[in-house]
Amino acid sequence: MKTDATEIELENHLRDKRQALALSQKQLADLAGITRQAVSALEANHYSPATSVALYLARALHCRVEDLFSIKQRGEIIEGELLGVLPQGNSPMRAQVTQIGHRLLVRPLVGTGELTSLTSTADGLIIETDPGQNRVRVKLLKDRESLLRKVVVGGCDPAIFLAGEHVRKHDQDNLVPCLMGSSIALNALKHGEVHVAGIHLAEEGAGGWELPNLKDSLGDMDCMVVTFAHWEEGFIVRQGNPKKIRSVSDIAKPTVKIVNRERGSGARRLLDRQLAASRIKPNRIKGYSDEVFSHLDLASRIKSGLADAGIGVQSVASICGLDFVPLQRERYDLVIPKVHYETLHGLRLLLDTIVSKPFRDEVDALGGYDTREIGKIVEVSYGLTSSRLG
Repeated sequence: MKTDATEIELENHLRDKRQALALSQKQLADLAGITRQAVSALEANHYSPATSVALYLARALHCRVEDLFSIKQRGEIIEGELLGVLPQGNSPMRAQVTQIGHRLLVRPLVGTGELTSLTSTADGLIIETDPGQNRVRVKLLKDRESLLRKVVVGGCDPAIFLAGEHVRKHDQDNLVPCLMGSSIALNALKHGEVHVAGIHLAEEGAGGWELPNLKDSLGDMDCMVVTFAHWEEGFIVRQGNPKKIRSVSDIAKPTVKIVNRERGSGARRLLDRQLAASRIKPNRIKGYSDEVFSHLDLASRIKSGLADAGIGVQSVASICGLDFVPLQRERYDLVIPKVHYETLHGLRLLLDTIVSKPFRDEVDALGGYDTREIGKIVEVSYGLTSSRLG
C-alpha cells in the first residue's frame, strides 16, 4: 500500500541525543554545518529534515539516523486504569491517557466540563472495558512515547490552561490540566493520579501566610510548594448585580439562588466560614447543595441564568463578562513531589514558564491576579532549599 508522505510523522530524539552529549544547539549546529535556528526548529518538530541534514546530524552525534528520527507508530492498543465514569452505550470514546510512574491512567473526555472536553485532543479511543477490574483498553491516536512527556496538574485555577499554551510554544511537552478542588487535588496527588496539585489553602495571619500541615494529606511524600499567584476570591454575580449581593447575608434571601463548589474546595471552605461567622445555616441558602467542580463551571451556571451567585475568583468573572464582589485575598500554590521535579522535563519547563515575563504579563492582564511572588518556594520537606525559581 502506498503511504501518503504528508501523513508521516516522525519520532524525534534529536534533543535527547544532543543533551546526552552536553552540547548546546549552537555547538551541534556548528558540528553539522547547519544553523542554530535549524536545530531549534527540528527539535521543536516544526519540519522534517532532509536526508542530507539527517546524515550530518547523525555523524555529529556519533549515532545512526534511525537513532534520531523514526516514523511514529500509531494505533497501538494499550491497557490502563480508568479514572472517572463511563456513560452507558458510547463506544468508542475519546480519552486522555497519561503515565505517572509505571501506571497508565485513562480519563474519558466526557463529564469533565466543556472546556476540558472541547479543548483537549484525545490521546486515544476507549474500545473495551472491564468494569469489574476498572480497566480499559485504548487504541492510541498518538505515539506511546508522547505519554511520557505529559505533566498532569490537578487544581481549579483556569490560568493553568494559559500556562499550557505557553509551554507548547517552546517544546513538545504537554500540560494536562484536570479541574478539581484543592482537597481533591491533594488526594489525587497522594494516590499518584496527578503530577502536581494546585491548592488555595494557605491562611493569611499576622505572621504572613500559613499552610496547613500537608503531611495530614500527603504523609511522608517528599514535596515542595511553589507559589503560583495571589488572587481575589468572592461572589461571582450576574452583570450589573441585579440581586444586589454585597455580603453573605444577601444570599440568604429567598429570591437568591446560588451555585456551590464541591466539599474540600477552597471556595466551599470560604463560603462555609462566611456562613458560620454570620450564624447562617446552610439549609437557608437556596442552591447550597447544587455543586460544580470548577470556577469555570460555576461562572457558566451564573452566565446562563441558572443561579444568581457563587464563590469564585475575579479572573473567571472577568473572562465570562460577569461582575465580582471580593471577599478575601488568597494564595494559590503548586504542590510538587520532588521525584517529578527531578525527572520530568516538562515540569521544569512549566516552572520556567510561569516566572517568565510574557506569561506573568498575560496572567496579570486577566484581572484579579497578583504575580509578584510567582515561582517562590514557600515550603519544602526533606532537605530542599528554599529559594525563588527563575
